[in-house]
Amino acid sequence: MAGNRSNRLIVPQAKNALESMKTEAAQSLGVTLPADGYYGNVTSRDAGSLGGYITKKLVQIAEQQLSGGQR
Repeated sequence: MAGNRSNRLIVPQAKNALESMKTEAAQSLGVTLPADGYYGNVTSRDAGSLGGYITKKLVQIAEQQLSGGQR
């Protein structure tokens, strides 16, 4: 299964929003994103922090949408 990416975007237009979220997460957490896009040198801790931050934000967005934007 080498080369088969399982993290394809269901909505390709969301790519820019996800990249923006990733940048926001990195700035908030003080993590330096690799300029070349290769994450092999990012520590597991930093990668996990980025993923956790993004997941938390996506859950908040979904909760707001489900509640009709009322919070």
